[in-house]
Amino acid sequence: MQQSPTLDRIRASGVLRVGTTGDYTPFSLLRADGTYAGADIDMAHDLAATIGVRLEFVPTVWVDLLDDFLSHRFDIAMGGVTVNPPRAEKAFFSIPTFVDGKRPLARREDGERFISVAAIDQPGVRVIANPGSANEAFARANFTRADLTIHHDNASVFLEIVAGRADVMVTDGLEADHQAALHPELCAVPVVAPFTRLEKAYMFARDPALKSFIDDWLGAAFASGAWRAALDRAMSAHG
Repeated sequence: MQQSPTLDRIRASGVLRVGTTGDYTPFSLLRADGTYAGADIDMAHDLAATIGVRLEFVPTVWVDLLDDFLSHRFDIAMGGVTVNPPRAEKAFFSIPTFVDGKRPLARREDGERFISVAAIDQPGVRVIANPGSANEAFARANFTRADLTIHHDNASVFLEIVAGRADVMVTDGLEADHQAALHPELCAVPVVAPFTRLEKAYMFARDPALKSFIDDWLGAAFASGAWRAALDRAMSAHG
């Protein structure tokens, strides 16, 4: 097998540094006690064990994710990272862990109101998004007539809708479903089809041997059911 300079360095250092935002359930959540939970957090533990090193989580935020990676603050980004052209130009991605699409999240009473981009993009509709994310990019590109607010705390952005200070957020479908399960006041709007198609994956150095290693490890996790089990655990966790 081809040698991976990245894996060699990780093994020599004895630690796998995983960059994660900790604000994106069910993939990555920073808990009040300072520990992390989520499907990709479980997978990070498994990856470190597979490599044979200890695990260290490095906090990052979406707007700085790529810059932090390019500054060598961490070895791999995990936690619901979307594959997009700017990231793919500078880094490699694993095979997708999840294929998803943007869908609206709103209060239950508005569940039949916001069923299309056109229905959302109306004067007086209060759209909310988190900064530096694919959600912000989608909102800015598609909602020119609605009132758009960028809320700077991804962990509490959904509570703005619950509290009635915002009407709707367009986010990844899995997150919409998860937040609707966590908050009975909310619903994932039953759109005919997602507004976009996107892939979630793990982001790391442009090292072909490392990509082969991670894809093989991830493929085995798919085949054994370990990834699905991690996702199901995270989806059923409340709070």
